[in-house]
Amino acid sequence: MKELVEKINACYAEFAKNAEAQVVKGNKAAGARARKAALELMKDLKEFRKVSVDAAK
Repeated sequence: MKELVEKINACYAEFAKNAEAQVVKGNKAAGARARKAALELMKDLKEFRKVSVDAAK
């Protein structure tokens, strides 16, 4: 589970960096990268929820 949390943190950092570039600088390519990172982050968060629920049982 620790590896999954590290992966989530890395993915969020990438998302935040690209989202900031899109909002502040108007970088359209960064927006596409941010959306891609958001999808990956969503998958990882769902996996974390599943693993966390199983660990709590």
